Amino acid sequence: MDLIFNPPVNKANQYISILVNGLEEAGFKVHPLDGIFSGYRHFKSIRLVHLNWFENLDETSYIKMLISFFRKSIVLTVIRLSNKKLVWTMHNRVSHEKKSNRLSKILTHNLIKFADAIIIHSHQSRDLILESHPSQASKIHYIPHPDFTEIYGPEVEKKNSSNGKLKLLFLGAVKPYKNLELLIRTAGQMEDKLQLSIAGNPTTENYKAHLTRFAAVFNNIKLKLEFIPDSDIPNLLGESDLLILPYDLNSSLNSGTVLLAFSYRKTGIFPQIGTLTDMTAMQDQFLSYHYTSDEEHASKLREMLESAFQLKKNNPEVFQMMGNKMFHYVKQNHGKKMVIEKLKQVYQSVLHS
Repeated sequence: MDLIFNPPVNKANQYISILVNGLEEAGFKVHPLDGIFSGYRHFKSIRLVHLNWFENLDETSYIKMLISFFRKSIVLTVIRLSNKKLVWTMHNRVSHEKKSNRLSKILTHNLIKFADAIIIHSHQSRDLILESHPSQASKIHYIPHPDFTEIYGPEVEKKNSSNGKLKLLFLGAVKPYKNLELLIRTAGQMEDKLQLSIAGNPTTENYKAHLTRFAAVFNNIKLKLEFIPDSDIPNLLGESDLLILPYDLNSSLNSGTVLLAFSYRKTGIFPQIGTLTDMTAMQDQFLSYHYTSDEEHASKLREMLESAFQLKKNNPEVFQMMGNKMFHYVKQNHGKKMVIEKLKQVYQSVLHS
């Protein structure tokens, strides 16, 4: 069967390749959205369109943002009028981008309204949808986010350090909503207890320069602000004690990077996003916190760092043991084959409805 899966490729996120490869192995013919109007025959052959992050808009300029919004609105209208089945995956509470927030909310509303099925990766997502769209409950399908075991290559065993410092790693796209200034400032004030590495590609050169200046005054902060090849990821994880991701709870909901850490036997320090609230049975195997203001976030983050330092001091193997338990948990509950099978079932249910 021919379907559109958008985006079909994402070099910065293997989530897409896991799903696309799995669908192709299952017999689906996956096409990009950009070619939907390439010809009448191709257009007619497409029975289902699956969209990810479609509500995000181009913010490089106001004109590009408007063009992006109108193009996406037209595509949604055409999909609806041509009776193609529409599947949308909800990844975030709201768009992380601030300038396009209002237009993004309009797109999100239309996606919820027009979709034949809505995929969620955390149960918290269901509550958020039903708050504003209580009549759409029957469309919602929970499918776990797939694990990343072996996707980036084999695990790299951590080398023991004699200095006793806690080794923290931030990994992922370097964007303002990820509160990196807060992380740098908090970790930088604890030079005697920890080292922090930040690895990832910044959204702009200006933001890269800003973070470089901001971190320059701290001796325990190491920046690698560039695209991180997949082959480097196991090494970065292997060199760290903990992953740390101080996300913005106002927009963040799911995190593939959390699943990536667990898939490589690493635990971490995270706010209580939807990915983690689903893991209540394992909540003592990672360090999580909640906050309601910037001030509270700063104090909670400091508490978490102090607690993590003490845990390692008391037992240098503690985080390896926690990471091992999370690895087995995600293998059992977020397995790639199971995720593909559940996605196939959703496709079949909407195609036969």
